[in-house]
Amino acid sequence: MGCGCILALIGLATPRFAIFLMWLFSDRLAHAFGSFLEAFLGFLILPFTTFFYAVAYATPGGVRGFGWILVGLGLVFDIGSYTGGDAARRRRARRA
Repeated sequence: MGCGCILALIGLATPRFAIFLMWLFSDRLAHAFGSFLEAFLGFLILPFTTFFYAVAYATPGGVRGFGWILVGLGLVFDIGSYTGGDAARRRRARRA
């Protein structure tokens, strides 16, 4: 398995850790985002979307074609993680 495949698997499980590894060991985030602030806000608020955007970003032309589907999938994962957490919190409150 190549290094990119391992990073993708880590990103599906823990996108913030994968973004941190990407920032630490490559310049991919610098190419994908215009500033550190954009990448950091994405890290905090929309980690799956930020990770998939950085993975799908191609240096000469940006994100194209299937890459936008990946970014959309990341957004769905982020929304699901926020709404799933809220639903679990409500279930726990009803049991108590």
